[in-house]
Amino acid sequence: MAASEAPIIPDKIGSLLFCTACGSLLDLPSNDDVITCAPCGTVQDARIYDNLSIVTRSHPSAFPSVLRQKRQLVSHVSRTDENTMEQATIKEKCPGCGNEEMNFHTLQLRSADEGTTVFYDCPKCGYKFSQNN
Repeated sequence: MAASEAPIIPDKIGSLLFCTACGSLLDLPSNDDVITCAPCGTVQDARIYDNLSIVTRSHPSAFPSVLRQKRQLVSHVSRTDENTMEQATIKEKCPGCGNEEMNFHTLQLRSADEGTTVFYDCPKCGYKFSQNN
């Protein structure tokens, strides 16, 4: 490179590299010495891309996912006090004492395409069991 020539600075957007002459997207070099732009034929020294740092980042909400939303809903459990989850009551006979109603709550413990796990506990005798839906 002559003293009067300015160094060529590669054009890049994110991880994409572009021709400095015509702006076309560059292919990988065919050999280690030069990169040839297919549309305009400009030849660039491949060494200008040596040690070029390309960093990409995505915001956590950039790619919304139904699975991620379900996971977040499951992880935020409301509590009535420090050790007790909010529970609903269902007409289910307790196998322990025969009481006609049981408390229950559900959690998504398996993969998203499978049913939830229902946890039952008897308010009368404290008997507990779970069932996969």
